[in-house]
Amino acid sequence: MDSILSLCRRRGFIFQSSEIYGGVAGFFDYGPIGCELKRNIKDLWWRDVVRRREDIVGIDCSTIMHPQVWKASGHADGFADPMVDCRESKMRYRADQLYFAPVSVDGKMIGYISQLEDVGMQTLAEESAQRLKAKRKIQGKMDPIQLRTIAEANAEELAQIPSPTTGNPGTLTAPRQFNLMFTTHIGAVADAASMAYLRPETAQGIFVNFKNIVDSTRVKLPFGIAQIGRAYRNEITPRNFTFRSREFEQMELEYFIAPDADWQSFHREWVETRLHWYLSLGIRRELLGQEVHAMEKLAHYARACTDITFAYPFGIQEIEGIAARGNFDLTCHQQCSGKSLEFFDEDTQQRYLPHVIEPSAGVDRVFLAVLCSAYDEDELNGERRTVLRLSPQLAPIKAGIFPLQKNKPELVQLSRSIFENLQRHWNVHWDATGAIGRRYRRMDEVGTPYAITVDFDSLENGTVTLRERDSAEQSRVAIAELVDALREKLD
Repeated sequence: MDSILSLCRRRGFIFQSSEIYGGVAGFFDYGPIGCELKRNIKDLWWRDVVRRREDIVGIDCSTIMHPQVWKASGHADGFADPMVDCRESKMRYRADQLYFAPVSVDGKMIGYISQLEDVGMQTLAEESAQRLKAKRKIQGKMDPIQLRTIAEANAEELAQIPSPTTGNPGTLTAPRQFNLMFTTHIGAVADAASMAYLRPETAQGIFVNFKNIVDSTRVKLPFGIAQIGRAYRNEITPRNFTFRSREFEQMELEYFIAPDADWQSFHREWVETRLHWYLSLGIRRELLGQEVHAMEKLAHYARACTDITFAYPFGIQEIEGIAARGNFDLTCHQQCSGKSLEFFDEDTQQRYLPHVIEPSAGVDRVFLAVLCSAYDEDELNGERRTVLRLSPQLAPIKAGIFPLQKNKPELVQLSRSIFENLQRHWNVHWDATGAIGRRYRRMDEVGTPYAITVDFDSLENGTVTLRERDSAEQSRVAIAELVDALREKLD
C-alpha cells in the first residue's frame, strides 16, 4: 500500500486536499492522471449499465435536496454511527471499529488493551497484551485474548480501557450516536428554517424523481434508473486512503420490478452481472469475492444484500453492494409527500409501488481496487521497473509518442504530426526528453499500454516502432495504419 500511495502522489493520481495548508482528513483531489482514470471508470460504467441496455435510463440529481427527503428516508433521524471520544487526545473513533480485551495471566486479570480495527488485529492485540504483561513484570501463561467492540463495554470496563492514542485508561467516553450528514443552509439567513443537508447517498434523488421518469418516458417494468454523482458523509474516522472518505462519488442503479416478480432471481442476476463487470475491467479474479449478509444483519427494509468484495492491502472490503430493498423508499416518500408514486401497469391494469434491486458502487473504491490489482514490480533488461498493468480501456493515457532524438527537426516534425492525429481519437502523451528507455518507464508507471517511437527508419519507410507495455515486445507498424492498429488493440 505504501508503494501505491507513493505512486499516486509522485505521478499525479491523487493528492491530499488543501495539502499546502496541512490537508483536510477524508478529502482528496484527483490529479491529471487520476482524473483521466476516474473518468474512464465512470464512462465504462455508464456505457455498460445505461447505453448498452434498453431497460435503463439515466438521471443527474442535485446534491442539495428538500430537507423532508432525508426525513422521509430515515437519514435525518437514523443515519448515525456510534462514536467514542478520547478526552485527553481529542481523537474520535467509531465504536464498531474500536476493540478491547481484558488481559489475564493464569486466570488472573492484569488489565485491558485496546485495538483499532486493522488487518491482523488479533495478532496486534496479542502483542499489546504481551507488552502489558512485561510492563507489569508478571510471570505465567497468558490466557487467550478475546476482542470485543467498545460498544459492548460496560461502565466498569470503560473506566479501565486505555485510549489507543495515549495508552491511558479512563479517558474514553461512552459511545454516543453521531449523525453522518453534513448540514448547510439555503438562503441569506442561517437558522433552523433554512437548514439543509449535503446528500449522503445518490439513491434518494432517483426515488423522488421516480414519477417524473415514468411520466416523461415510455419505460415498462422491469426498468432501471442510473446515476453517477457525489455524496458526503461526515465519517468519524476516515481511513485507508480513499476507501473511506468524507466526499466521494457513487455509481448507483435502482432497478424496479413488479411486487410479485421473482426478486431472488433478479437479485442473483445483478450480482453476477456486476461481478462480471469488474472482471471486464481487468481486475484479477482472485482478488474479488462475494459476501452474503446474514438475515439478522440486514437493514430493516432489506430482503437480501450481497457485497462484491476486493482484497485490498488493508483487508477484504466491500467494493459494491447489491441490495433487494423492497418498496420501502417509494412507500416512505409517498406517505411523507402526500403524492402518489404508484406505477400503472398497462398489462395488468393495476397500480402499485414497485420493488427495487439496488447495485451501488463507490467510484473511489473501484479506482483504488483498479490500482491495487494493476500495480506490479518486475525486472526488465536487468532493471527494476514499476508497471501498472491496466486494461487498455481504463488506461489514462493510451499511447506515448516519442521522437528518438529531440534535436532532429525532421523526427520531431513527423512525431508531432502523428501525435496530433492520434489526439483526435484518444488521450495520448508527447515526450521528447531523456533516454528512450527512461521514457518507456515513465509510461509503464502510469499504465500506458503502448509507446510509439519515431526513428530514422520512419523517415525512410513510413513505419514506427510500437512497443507493448506488459511484454515490452516491439513491432513495426505503418504510420498510415497506426490509428486502425491502435483502435483494434485498445477497443
